[in-house]
Amino acid sequence: MFAIPLGDGAELRPLEPWQAEEFLAHMDRARDLVDEHIKLADAVTDPVSARALLTSYAEKQAADTGRIYGIWLDSTLVGGVLFRVFDAAAGTCEVGCWLEPAATGRGLVTRAARVLIDWAVRERGIHRVEWQVSSANTASVKVARRLGMTRDGVLRESYPHRGVRQNTEIWSVLASEWRERAGTAG
Repeated sequence: MFAIPLGDGAELRPLEPWQAEEFLAHMDRARDLVDEHIKLADAVTDPVSARALLTSYAEKQAADTGRIYGIWLDSTLVGGVLFRVFDAAAGTCEVGCWLEPAATGRGLVTRAARVLIDWAVRERGIHRVEWQVSSANTASVKVARRLGMTRDGVLRESYPHRGVRQNTEIWSVLASEWRERAGTAG
């Protein structure tokens, strides 16, 4: 297995079905924060559902349509990033994230998302990377800004979450913009 150092004792690693128990324990710590904005917490409630979610991403990875990675801080799983959607043929993908409260405010998601975006653009030739976020999720909106993304627009009241219709902001970065910000044209 590989691990990519993120600095400050953190690293990015694949999150795989055999880690279901660790993923569930992490999600139990993260549940209240994650549940505020996304349905991931609802999908991971016991060992069977944790394994099922990780297995679905293993299948997505095998089909080249998605991937999931964990963020470990001092050897404890504290969050993650993923390609929720990955379409190499169309040259588009969507990156997402989650984090438990003890790990917030350290820049971990921003650093991990940079790794994913850089890989998607440089290794896979992805042209457009999207970040979809509830307008109410100010922390995630700030990550999109730190990543140098542009807000393309808002899908007003596009989905219900916890009985309230949420606005979805669509943020993106194009490969040419990503390379330019990184100081390389290639």
